Amino acid sequence: MEHLPALLPGALVRREDWEGADLSPASYEAVELVEVDLTEVTATGGSWVDVTFRDCRFSGAVFTRTALTGCTFSGCDFSGARFTDCKLVGSRFDRCRYDLLTVEGGDWSFTGLPGADLRRVRFTGVRMREADLSRARLQGASVRDGDLSAALLHRADLTRCDLRGTDLAGLDPLGTTITGAVVDVQQALVLAVALGLDVRTDEDR
Repeated sequence: MEHLPALLPGALVRREDWEGADLSPASYEAVELVEVDLTEVTATGGSWVDVTFRDCRFSGAVFTRTALTGCTFSGCDFSGARFTDCKLVGSRFDRCRYDLLTVEGGDWSFTGLPGADLRRVRFTGVRMREADLSRARLQGASVRDGDLSAALLHRADLTRCDLRGTDLAGLDPLGTTITGAVVDVQQALVLAVALGLDVRTDEDR
């Protein structure tokens, strides 16, 4: 299949093989895809609004400047997928697999990833303001040069996570596991203040 067929709001697509399809520049709203194979699909541009994906495979998929806003991803496989400058504001993820997922740029604010296993995910320059990462597992992951301000990180595990350059305003180091997390000097000061420390320079007397 080279191109995605037209879908009207309310459409249900079940158990179809769209492997390698070109989704550019698809625009769909309020449709549902169930057990659809989206392995190695490509998409540049386009808009998916309030679309539900259940048990779909996105392995090796490449999305560039695509909007997938308010979508629901349940039981989906994103292994090896790549999102570049994409907008996923308000989308929610449940029981998904993210092995070697790469996200570069874009806006993932207000996304729901509670309890997600993100240990082998790389986020670079991604805006994730007020994203729900509560109980998420980010041990050894990379979240560089992004924005996690006001993100929900209660009981998230950031052990050995590379957080350099990311806005951590609002992170509660007592409610989040941060053992061995990699941070820069400015972030270390922010965390120290959050712990109630009185940080002073040698010139402060």
